[in-house]
Amino acid sequence: MASDKIRVLIVDDIAETRENVRKLLQFESDVDVAGVARSGKEGIQLAQELDPDVILMDINMPDIDGITATEEIRLKSPHIQVVILSVQGDQNYMRRAMLAGARDFLTKPPMGDELISAIRRAGEMAHMERMKGAKQLGVSSMPGGSVSMSSFAPPSRGKIITLYSPKGGTGCTTLAVNLAIALNNEDTRTVLVDGNLQFGDIAVFLNEQGKNTILELAPRVDELEPDVVEDILIKHDMSGVRILAAPQRPELAEKVSAEQFSKVLQFLQGMYAYVIVDTSPILTDVILSTVDISDVIVLVTTQEIPAIKNCRLVLDLLTTMGVNKERVVFAMNRYDKRIAITPDRVSENLKHNVSVVIPLDEKVVITAVNRGVPFMLDNNKMQPVGRGIFSLAEAIRARLSVLEVENDAAIKR
Repeated sequence: MASDKIRVLIVDDIAETRENVRKLLQFESDVDVAGVARSGKEGIQLAQELDPDVILMDINMPDIDGITATEEIRLKSPHIQVVILSVQGDQNYMRRAMLAGARDFLTKPPMGDELISAIRRAGEMAHMERMKGAKQLGVSSMPGGSVSMSSFAPPSRGKIITLYSPKGGTGCTTLAVNLAIALNNEDTRTVLVDGNLQFGDIAVFLNEQGKNTILELAPRVDELEPDVVEDILIKHDMSGVRILAAPQRPELAEKVSAEQFSKVLQFLQGMYAYVIVDTSPILTDVILSTVDISDVIVLVTTQEIPAIKNCRLVLDLLTTMGVNKERVVFAMNRYDKRIAITPDRVSENLKHNVSVVIPLDEKVVITAVNRGVPFMLDNNKMQPVGRGIFSLAEAIRARLSVLEVENDAAIKR
C-alpha cells in the first residue's frame, strides 16, 4: 500500500547529489521521494508542507546549515526523522547532529545499501511515532499526529528489557552493557542484571568483578527493602549504572531459583526505569521466566546461518509461549556489509523485521572489553557501532511507547 511507503525529502544544495540520491531511491518499492529542497531554509518549509517520514539532510549549505535546519524541523515536527549526510566524518559534527535530533549520520557518498538501511530504520521509527500520536488522539494514523522520541516520559513503572540470543558469541553481553549506559540518565535510572548465572561476564565488562552478586538478594527476596537493595547493587562510577552481578562460581547458580530471579527483577522495576537483563543461550527456567515477564525481548542474531536458524526456532517458541510478536525487537549485531546476508533478506526469511543493525567493529569492541571500559563511555560512542547502540535504545523506547498505548486501549475496551 502506498500509505505504508517511507516518504523521503532530500535536502541538498548540489543538484547532482539530489538527482543521484533520487535515482537511487526510485528503485526501492517501499520508498517514495516526496520532494527535494535546494537549501536549509527551503528544507524547513517543505518539511512543514510535505510532512515526510524521513529527511536526507546535507550538513553544509549556504543559507542555513543542516544541523540548524534539523533542530528547527524536529522542534516543529518531532515525528520526522532526519538522516544527516556530510562529506566530513568528524566526531564533533556527529555529536552536534545527534544533539540536534538527527536519527543517523552518514559520510558522503554513502554506500547504497547503507543509505537504504538508514532510511528504513528511520522510516520505521517515524511510522511508530505517528501511530503512537494518532492513538493518543484517538484518530487513525495520519501525518502530523505523533510525538518526539525526546518527549517520551520515563516509564511510570520500570520496564524489563531482556537481551537474548540462542547462539553463543553474537555479542549479547556487549549490547546489554552498552545499552544500559545509553539508557541511563537522571530521569531514567537503569540497572543491569546478569541472567547468565553460571558464566556471566557483566561485572568483568565493567571492571567490577569480585563484589556483591545476586546471591545477596535471592534468599531474602520476599523481604527486600529499597535501601538494602541499593546498598547491595554495585554502582559503576563511570556511568552511574547499577549492576546486579552473577554468582562468582558456576556451581552457585543453582542457589537461585527461577521464582527468586523473577521476583528480584520485579522488585527492581519499582526502583529503576529500565531493568536490562543479559542472558545465556541455554533456555534455563530462569531465562524462560525472565522472558515471560519482560516488557521487550531484544532477539540478537548475526549474519551466520546457525544464528539465523536458531532465531527462527526462538520466534516459533515465543509464539507458542503466547508472547506478543510486538514485544520482540529483532537486532542484527556485527553486521558486515561485505557479506551477502542482509538484514532485509533475514527479515523476509523469518517474517520478522530486523529493526536495528549494529555494524561490525572488532577493534573498538574488543579493546573496550579488554579495558573494562564500555565504548559508550568514550569517543567511540559516535562511531558507527556506538550509533547502532543509540538506534537500539531508540527502537526500544519507541516499541515500549507503542505497546503502552495498545495496552491502554485494550484496558478501555
